[in-house]
Amino acid sequence: MILGREKITELVNEKNLIESFDEKSLGGAGYDLSAGRFYGIRGQSHLGASTRVLPSVEEITSETVLLKPGDYILLETVEKVNMPKDLMARILPRSTLFRAGCILVTAVVDPGYYGTLTMGLKNLSGCDFRLEKGSRVGQIVFEEVCGGTSLYTGRYQGGKVV
Repeated sequence: MILGREKITELVNEKNLIESFDEKSLGGAGYDLSAGRFYGIRGQSHLGASTRVLPSVEEITSETVLLKPGDYILLETVEKVNMPKDLMARILPRSTLFRAGCILVTAVVDPGYYGTLTMGLKNLSGCDFRLEKGSRVGQIVFEEVCGGTSLYTGRYQGGKVV
């Protein structure tokens, strides 16, 4: 079951589900996430069956980032989440992004995860795209987890970008 605004607000108040919560970003069945920090990625990477090599990241410190056609960056949310054991979340792009020719690359937020969220942003259009810090870029949708589960213990716990 997807959580509605009343349940999200209840969990924000009782369990600190979303830190830096802003009532204006609360929708009918989700919450709009804002762009915080931007990162460029550098170097080679590899994902194997038992090994991985991640690229290095370099923070882009300007308040606005310019994505030329084909550019890809990582962005970190302003908000932090504190996922209880009975919830998971999906992050979806806001429609303004794809209307501007950009795609938001996201993943599932597992039960037990806490910290900021990192997403990819790629400009698929033939035109430049500018994004300001604080802009609402995605919507997080929370869903109940039924049955047994395990809590997230991966390398990105706490909001690590790479």
